[in-house]
Amino acid sequence: MPAEVVGSIDLRELAQEVLGRALRAGATDAEAVVYEGEEFSSLVRLGEVETLKQSGSRAVGLRVFLGQRVASTSSSDFSADGIDRLVSGALDLARITSEDPFAGLPDESAFGEVPGGSEAQQLYFDDVHRMPPAQRIEIARRVEAAALAYDTRIQNSKGGDFDTATSHKVLTNSRGFTGEYRRSYCGFSAAPIAQDSAGHMQGNYWYSSARTTQLLEDPEHIGRIAAQRALRHLGARKVPTQQVPVVFSPEIARSLIGSIFSAAEGDAIYRNASMFNGMLGQRVAGDNITVVDDGTLVFPHRLADGRSLPAGGFGTSPFDGEGLPTRRTVLVERGILKNYVTNTYTGRKLGIPSTGNASRGLAGNPGTGSGNFFLEPGGVTPEQIIASVPNGLYVTEVMGFGVNLVTGDYSQGAAGLWIENGELAYPVEEITIAGNLKDIYRNISAVGNDLHFRGSSAVPTLRVEGMTIAGA
Repeated sequence: MPAEVVGSIDLRELAQEVLGRALRAGATDAEAVVYEGEEFSSLVRLGEVETLKQSGSRAVGLRVFLGQRVASTSSSDFSADGIDRLVSGALDLARITSEDPFAGLPDESAFGEVPGGSEAQQLYFDDVHRMPPAQRIEIARRVEAAALAYDTRIQNSKGGDFDTATSHKVLTNSRGFTGEYRRSYCGFSAAPIAQDSAGHMQGNYWYSSARTTQLLEDPEHIGRIAAQRALRHLGARKVPTQQVPVVFSPEIARSLIGSIFSAAEGDAIYRNASMFNGMLGQRVAGDNITVVDDGTLVFPHRLADGRSLPAGGFGTSPFDGEGLPTRRTVLVERGILKNYVTNTYTGRKLGIPSTGNASRGLAGNPGTGSGNFFLEPGGVTPEQIIASVPNGLYVTEVMGFGVNLVTGDYSQGAAGLWIENGELAYPVEEITIAGNLKDIYRNISAVGNDLHFRGSSAVPTLRVEGMTIAGA
C-alpha cells in the first residue's frame, strides 16, 4: 500500500488488504467493509437557490475477533499508516474486552448472495450520477413553483429540493465471503405553507423518489399534491374526547405497523423487552393482517414509451450486513406471529438461525434492520374505507413518540380530517389518539388496496375500531 492516498482506489482490493493485515497481526477472525459514496443536495426557496451541497466520502471499517473477544474500528484514512492504526487499534481494543460466548462470524455454509447478485436486483443506475446539476436545480424550482401556483392561499414555502446519492460497498471476511454492490437514489419534494384570511398557517409536503431518474414523477404533479395536503388542514378545529373508528393514512399506518418489526427484533426478544416475547405461533393480530419483510424485491415498471424497467426496492440488497443472503421473511401470517427477525448474534442468543436481517455501519457490531417491510394489501379502496365510517377520524399526521414496545401502550399527538357520514368533513388538530398495540392490531377492521412503496416500507390505508381520541 502506498503511503499517500491516491485518487482511484480499488475498494475490493483495499478490503482484502485490510482483512489480510488483521489476520497477520493475530486476529483469529476478521471482517472488513469499505464504503464510498457521493451526495448532492439542492434547496430552492421562493424560486431562488438557497443551499447547494455536493460531497463525497469513503471509509473503511474493521471488526476483529480474538477467540470470542470482539472489537471494531473505522477510518477515512486510506494511507498505509492509517490502515496500520486501524488494525492495531481494533486488536488493542479486542484484547481488553470481555469474552462473549455468542460472538463470532456466521458459519461458512451460511454465506452467499441472492441469485444474480446486485446486477439482477437493479440497484444502481448511472443516469443519477450523470444528470447535470442545473437540471436537478430546475426540477426543485419546478416542484415548488407548481405548489405556489396552485392556490392564492399559498404564498410561502419551506422550499423545493432535489437530492441524489450513489454508493459502493464491499464486505469481505476471513471465512471466504466477499461481496459488493452499488446503489443509486434520486428524489425531490415540495413543502408549501398555506395561510387563511385569519392568518392561520398550515404546512405540508409531498415527494417523489426512485433508483433512477427515469422513474421520477412529474414535478408539477408532486407540487400540486403538496399544495392540496397543506390546504386541507386550514381551519382546523378541536373535537371532544370520544371513542370512534380511526382511519390511518398510508404514511401514518406505516409507523403503526412498523412497530411489529421493532417488537419482533431478536435483540428486544432476548432482552425480554417486547410485547411479543414468547409469542411465536400465537395470535397477535386479526386474520386480515400479514406482515412481510423482503430484502430481495425487484419491482417492474412500465415507462411512457412502453418499455419495461425493473428496479430494486429501497430495502433490497444481495446480502445483509454480515454477508448472508437476504430473503423473504413472514413476520405475521393471517394474524399469527410466525418469525422473529435476527442477525447471527441475536439468533444464537435465541437458538434460531439468522433471518438475514443484519445491518451495520462501519464500526460496531451488527444490528438488525429491515429490508422492504410491508403489510399485504386488502381488497377495498381508501375511499370505501372512509365511506364506511359514520363518525371518526382520518389521521394524516402524528407528533411525538408515544409507543411502548414492552407493554404495547400507544399514545400520539395527532392531526387529520374528521369523518362525518362517510365523508371527509373538516380538519382537526390538537388531539391525542390512544390505545394498546395488542388491541389495535386485533381491531384492524379494514385494509386498503393502496400499497405503494415510496421508501423501504409500505402499508396501505387502515381502519381501526374503538380508539380513544382525547380532545377538547
